[in-house]
Amino acid sequence: MEKLYRLVGAAGMCFRAFGVAVGVRVNEPGILEMLSNRFPPGFRPQDVRKVKRLYSFYINRRERERGVRRFHSVYSDHHLLLRSENEIDLYEEFERDVDSFIAETSTTRVFVHAGVVGWKGRAIVIPGRSRSGKSTLVAEFLRAGATYYSDEFALFDRKGYVHPFSRPLGIRVESSHKQTRKTAQEFGSKTGKKSLPVGLVILTRYKKSSSWRPRTTSAGRSVLELLANTLSARTNPERALRILVQANDGTHCLTGVRGEANEVVSTVQEKFASRFSVISKR
Repeated sequence: MEKLYRLVGAAGMCFRAFGVAVGVRVNEPGILEMLSNRFPPGFRPQDVRKVKRLYSFYINRRERERGVRRFHSVYSDHHLLLRSENEIDLYEEFERDVDSFIAETSTTRVFVHAGVVGWKGRAIVIPGRSRSGKSTLVAEFLRAGATYYSDEFALFDRKGYVHPFSRPLGIRVESSHKQTRKTAQEFGSKTGKKSLPVGLVILTRYKKSSSWRPRTTSAGRSVLELLANTLSARTNPERALRILVQANDGTHCLTGVRGEANEVVSTVQEKFASRFSVISKR
C-alpha cells in the first residue's frame, strides 16, 4: 500500500453515499474531474479519516513508444481491479464496482437489482439482473409518461418506500454487448426526486417473439423474487426480508414472459390506473 500511495499521491477526495464512506486517490488532479460523473447519485464530499473502500488510479502519461504497450491501472484497496490500455475502461469499471460495493454495504437502504419508474404516485418495480430486459421496459414506460427512478437498483428505506438511483439509462445496442447512455429527458420524461410506496411489481424476462400473457401472483412470490435480487441478502437477510415484506404490503404483482415492451406498458395503463388510485398510503 505504501508503494501504491507514492504512485497516486497527487490528489484525492472522500465522499459518502447511502451511509458508506469511499475514498479516491489519483496520480494527477485532472482525473478527479473525469470521475465526478461516475460517483453514485446523491454522493456528498466529506472529510473522513477512515473509509470502507479506497480506490487508486494510476494513469500512464508516458509518451508512446513503438512496440511498447502503455497500461493504466485502478486498484480497489490493495487489489488490482483493472489494468487496461483504454483509460475509459477504468472509469467504467470503477462505476460498476463502487455501485455494487455501496449496494452490498449500505446501512441506510436495501438495494435490489431492478428497474423503477414512478406512475400515479406509486413505484413500479421490475426486478432482474443485467440482460433481463428491464432497461428496455423502463424506457418504454418513460415514453408513456412515467417518471424515471432507476434502471439498475431499487432503493428501499426502512418503511419500504423506494428512492431514486438515477444514473442515465444503459440501453444495449442491438446485436452488440455495448451500451449507450441516455437520460430520462431524451425519452420525454422527468427524473423522480421523492420516495414512493410500491404499487406494482412486474416479474418478467424478455423472450423474442413471445406474447405477454401476465398472471397475478402473490405478495410472497414478489418478496422472494426481490430478495433473490437483493445485494445485501447474504450479509443481512433478516433486515432485507423485513423491509421487502413491508414494501409489498398491499401491492399488486404480475408475472409472465414478455415479448415487446409496449405490451406490458399497455396492460398497466389499461388495468391498473384505477387500482393505483385506491392503494392506501402507509
